[in-house]
Amino acid sequence: MEPTIKHSPNGLHRTLIFTPHNSVSHDTHFRRNNQAKYLSMAVDQPGSEITIDSDENVLQKHVAFFDRNNDGVIYPWETFQGFRAIGSGILLSSFAAVFINVGLSSKTRPGKRYPNLLFPVHIANIKMAKHGSDSGVYDAHGRFVPTKFEEIFHKYARTSPEALTADELDEFLKGNREPKDYGGWIGGLSEWKILYYLGKDKTGLLQKDTIKAVYDGSLFEKMAAETAKKKHK
Repeated sequence: MEPTIKHSPNGLHRTLIFTPHNSVSHDTHFRRNNQAKYLSMAVDQPGSEITIDSDENVLQKHVAFFDRNNDGVIYPWETFQGFRAIGSGILLSSFAAVFINVGLSSKTRPGKRYPNLLFPVHIANIKMAKHGSDSGVYDAHGRFVPTKFEEIFHKYARTSPEALTADELDEFLKGNREPKDYGGWIGGLSEWKILYYLGKDKTGLLQKDTIKAVYDGSLFEKMAAETAKKKHK
C-alpha cells in the first residue's frame, strides 16, 4: 500500500494525514520495514505531506516499534527495550513493560482459557485491546479517524491551536471519561501522561504533530534515532 505525496503550500511543514476508507484491511501482519519506508520518504522529501491509506490497521503501526524481533508478538522485555530505545529511564521503562503487557496480553489472546505468564501481546489482535474512555481516534478496526483527532484540538487547545498544555491535557482526559470505567480512566491517564512526559517541547506544550506521529508509531522511530545519535556524540 503506497502513500501519496502532496506538497505543502508553505514548503516547510510535514504532517501525516490519514484518509479513511470503508473497507477493512485483511493484512494483519504489519512489518516495520513499511513504516521505515514512509519515514524515509518524509525525511528525503522535505516540504511534502504524506497521505497514508488508512485501510491499514494504524493501531498495529502504533505498537509495531516495540516488536523488537518482528515476530508479531511483543513481550515485556521488548516493551522495556523499546522504551529504553526512545530515551526513557529504567524505572519508567520497567513500569511501562509491566503495565502495558499485563494489561493487554489477555485481550490479544482471545479464546485462551489461561493467561500466559510471559504476558505476550499479539499485534494482529491489538484492536481487541482498545480500552474505554478513549478519544475515539482509533476506530473499532484500529484505523485512524481524522475527525476525532481534530476534535481534540477544537475542544481543548485554547493556549495554542496546534498544541495542548498540561492543564488542557487533563481536561481532555476528564472529558473522555465514561461512568465507572475505572480501567479505561487508568489506561488513558497512563498513556497520555507518558506521552506528555516524553513528547512535550521546551515550553511545556504537547504539539499536534507529535500527537499525530504517536498514533501511527512514527514518533517512536524518530525518538529512537535521536536517542541513538546522542549516545554516539
